[in-house]
Amino acid sequence: MAHLSENLVSIPVDGVELEGDLRLPEDATGLVVFAHGSGSSRKSPRNNYVAEVLRDHGLGTLLFDLLTEAEDETYETRFDIDLLTTRLLAATDWLRRRDETAGLTLGYFGSSTGAAAALQTAAVRGDDAGAVVSRGGRVDLATDELLDVTAPTLFIVGSADTQVLELNRQARTKLTCPNDLRVVEGAGHLFEGAGELETVADLAAEWFERHLS
Repeated sequence: MAHLSENLVSIPVDGVELEGDLRLPEDATGLVVFAHGSGSSRKSPRNNYVAEVLRDHGLGTLLFDLLTEAEDETYETRFDIDLLTTRLLAATDWLRRRDETAGLTLGYFGSSTGAAAALQTAAVRGDDAGAVVSRGGRVDLATDELLDVTAPTLFIVGSADTQVLELNRQARTKLTCPNDLRVVEGAGHLFEGAGELETVADLAAEWFERHLS
């Protein structure tokens, strides 16, 4: 496995410090910023698995807490997509100020509510966003910004996650950027079945490799 620089980092934003985990393979071809869903954190086992696969493909990863512990205790805050977007934008600015990450093409991997924040962030960053992947995303929560997303966008949804699948199909009709919807047969919202998360990771790695390098 390629040598990794591993950094437990602290990202200052809005007077708080958000804890994160930044890892860069040698000669990274891009960097993927993760936006976790409500009630989750940078320690999400699913996102960490996907991040590991991405690093095996030569991509750097940043997993960080979008909310402080105190903020995460409030239900409404977990679903404040504008707040989550503000945090994701701040993390993006922070990466752009660091020597080792300033020149890397950035992608966003969003899960559940985090996918809405990832799409809104991509809309704001414009050409600075290289690609977006949504896993079981509540992409409907970013409806007003979907027309402004220019980054190639991949929606991944389980076939058994019927409500979210329909929301993704509706949201996709509003995208004008290159995009695709991949349905993982038999999978539910959390992709807990045998091989389902591996499929998600492989699809994401393929998308990011294609559009970030």
